[in-house]
Amino acid sequence: MNIQFSDLIANAPDAPGTYRMYGRDSSLLYVGKAKNLANRLRQYTDISKLELHKQVMRSLVTRVEWEICPTEAEALIREQELIKTLKPKYNIMLMDDKMYPMLALTAHEFPRLLKFRGKISQRRDVFGPYPSVTALNDTIKMIQKVCRLRTCNDTFMHNRTRPCLLYQIGRCSAPCCLPQPDYQKNVALARRILTGDTEPIIAELSNDMKKYSDEMDFEKAAATRDKIIALTQTASRGRHNKITHEKNLDWDKNVSELEKLLNIKIERAGVFDNSHLFGKNSVGAMICFGHNGFTKTDYRHFKLQTKSNAGNDIGMMAEFVSRAVAHGPKLDLIIVDGGIAQWNIAHKVAPNIPIFGVTKGEVRNGDEHFILPDGSIYTKLPKDSSLFLMLRAVRDEAHRFVITYHRNRRAKQITASVLDEIEGIGPTRKHALIQHFGSVRNIMDATLQQLELTPTLGKAAAKKIYAHFHSELL
Repeated sequence: MNIQFSDLIANAPDAPGTYRMYGRDSSLLYVGKAKNLANRLRQYTDISKLELHKQVMRSLVTRVEWEICPTEAEALIREQELIKTLKPKYNIMLMDDKMYPMLALTAHEFPRLLKFRGKISQRRDVFGPYPSVTALNDTIKMIQKVCRLRTCNDTFMHNRTRPCLLYQIGRCSAPCCLPQPDYQKNVALARRILTGDTEPIIAELSNDMKKYSDEMDFEKAAATRDKIIALTQTASRGRHNKITHEKNLDWDKNVSELEKLLNIKIERAGVFDNSHLFGKNSVGAMICFGHNGFTKTDYRHFKLQTKSNAGNDIGMMAEFVSRAVAHGPKLDLIIVDGGIAQWNIAHKVAPNIPIFGVTKGEVRNGDEHFILPDGSIYTKLPKDSSLFLMLRAVRDEAHRFVITYHRNRRAKQITASVLDEIEGIGPTRKHALIQHFGSVRNIMDATLQQLELTPTLGKAAAKKIYAHFHSELL
């Protein structure tokens, strides 16, 4: 039996992914995930070392299939999707014994943030699964900072006579004791955050912060800034977890396969992506790769020059591709992230370079297909193939690169404040002040002596800042 099972898993890859075990009648017995598929599946070869229920399941296995995923975190998500849709016999039997941590918003007048494992049928809004308890706790802390939702149980809440410590540190709005005109609004905000809708939220908060600053309500401006920081950090961690590790890719083999598919030679390929928020801070980026992997010295950022194209993805793509072709490194292939419209405009502005489109499909990270240089749609590339994973990786790298650039530009606008009104206080001194005092409100409240202690500021600049905020006292 061991030999037969060893034959079934002989070609299992050293990569993260999910695996499926089938019985004699092709019934699906079990779905699992692994950081390393080969290592995980080898653990099933010796039945005597398995738990009793897995010994029974393993004795029925006649076929094993696997699906490679870019990261262990994505393998977890994929495993949960397969279990929910396919309902494998032995996963259902084990459902109550082992589940990854989940997060829910309870059905209540003032919904509670609740972490749990186990059945989800009795919960209302369920989010997850999360790859670890640490990841789940980080998410809860971020939601507490931004939305101030309660985490206490109903009994604790109904027996409070005054707000608890979480209210004092700004992590809860205290629905146990205080009026809550905005609680449902914050619940809706939490749902948006938990479903990944962070970019528009950050834009809205940025506008709010500017409004509070203009109205001289610096306490609300600082609180809004803290929310933006929490959201940005969480979004950055999420993107980091999705990036495919370069070491798992055989670049030379994959690029050679791409050359064969497209019937071209590739020394350097450029991948393009755009980013903007409601037409503001419109930027683009190009990352490059070849037979040896990413060539980061060839990466380029673009600030939109044609203002009439702000927020127009097609117009932005046209400008960025044409500028890259005119002034950037020589490209043997252009890859655009998007559908036929993006492919068409890239082909129009760069007619002498093959254009390859990577579409998102209806389901991100699972339904991608491709547009070949002749404009035809290609859907035959296996989703678990190494070339497919490389194409997904270069698309995600372009997205990471442009989003990072966009966030940095937006962050400069966010940190712009009433300090901009002070002549002679440039970016370096503003950064030093924020680093030293933590917020604009603290800078406004600082004494002249405290300002003079700010590193690299100097006495003359300190006096100018103090005079700006306290001119009536001088």
